[in-house]
Amino acid sequence: MTDVSRVLSLIRKQTERFIIPSVTLISYNKDPYQVLVSCILSLRTKDKTTIEAAKRLFRVAPCPQDMIKLTRLRLEKLIFPVGFYHRKAKVILDLSRKIIREFNAKVPSKIEDLLSFKGVGRKTANLVLGLGFNIPAICVDTHVHRISNRLGWINTKSPEDSEAALEKIIPKNLWIDLNTILVGFGQNLCQPVSPICSRCSVVNFCKRKGVIRSR
Repeated sequence: MTDVSRVLSLIRKQTERFIIPSVTLISYNKDPYQVLVSCILSLRTKDKTTIEAAKRLFRVAPCPQDMIKLTRLRLEKLIFPVGFYHRKAKVILDLSRKIIREFNAKVPSKIEDLLSFKGVGRKTANLVLGLGFNIPAICVDTHVHRISNRLGWINTKSPEDSEAALEKIIPKNLWIDLNTILVGFGQNLCQPVSPICSRCSVVNFCKRKGVIRSR
């Protein structure tokens, strides 16, 4: 087992008791469309709020054909109070129409196609590939970017650079799980300001880059 794999194994074990990230939880339904929509809902929104909104929405509109039957106002009411719910409602309706019109009502499984949707960036596209289709992809959000640099695995300035750098050192069988593991770790222990190093199971493997104050 490589050092990176060992560290991830220790982090996974320590974070098992924490709340599962919202999109990972929704992905248990094995529906790429619901993973995609959940990703949109989750942006700048707490996991608990995202999960509750997604459950309300998918009870009414679990697929793009049902989604486009909703008025924008009805959709906004279903997903409130997720952050930027007005904008997200428009994004969800637009991408649902495009899925039906251009992809035969099926979410595409190629990153180029996913990136063609307005409001979908590399982070969301890679999460859909991994959690929605089980296609190895590294989703780099703020937690993955921060923690990977803090541990000393990489030295990058942007999520895009982090994605490329991590692909070189993370075993491919761990690409999909990387985001889920590090999001829970970042939310509960390895926080942006004053990480809880005294309770961290991998403190002896960490370079603590950028850490000024810890607990």
